Amino acid sequence: MKFKGLIFDLDGTLVNSLEDIADAMNTVLQNLNYPTHSYKKYQYFVGSGLRNLVGKSLPEKYNNETQIENCYQLMFEVYSENCTNLTKPYNGVILLLDYLITQNIKLAVFSNKSDALTKKIVATLFPGYFNAVVGLSTEALKKPNPFEAQSICRSWGLAPDEILFVGDSEIDMQTATNANMNAVGVLWGYRSEQELTDNGAKHIIKYPSDLIHILNNVKEWD
Repeated sequence: MKFKGLIFDLDGTLVNSLEDIADAMNTVLQNLNYPTHSYKKYQYFVGSGLRNLVGKSLPEKYNNETQIENCYQLMFEVYSENCTNLTKPYNGVILLLDYLITQNIKLAVFSNKSDALTKKIVATLFPGYFNAVVGLSTEALKKPNPFEAQSICRSWGLAPDEILFVGDSEIDMQTATNANMNAVGVLWGYRSEQELTDNGAKHIIKYPSDLIHILNNVKEWD
């Protein structure tokens, strides 16, 4: 089997965006006189979209749909203006992408971040690298729903087992499994190796360059 396409998660996989996300949410919380959270705590808030993060960040007393929606709008506005302040590619990611381009491997990003913000960050930090960039358009299509990943697969004319799905969270591993793609968990992101393997990771990598090893030593995984 030869892998011909790679779909990457964005936050925690291609980029470290935790500080920009946390700073935006903490700005909203501070302005409302609510308790703020540490960067470490936000590691466990990210992964399921900004609206979900807002719900996890609010005090229990104010955690209702009306306030979640209100704070989501406020957070989205702050974050949209500041989403590339501190966000940057992880070490080795650009070198990996440069290599993949030379191999004519199709590349995509699929994120639970809003579609507009996903495209903005990718256009700013990775101009010209990706064949497809897809963010969240509706809650119904949020990962681990495999619909968008499968749509990318069909647009490339590839079979699911010809694609590596690379991410840092249980949501990404579940998405890959649901899409019948090969799940690759990365250890430089926001989650643990145990979480990745428990949720279907078929391979675990410590550094971006480890992905090249997988591609150069293609074999069927159990």
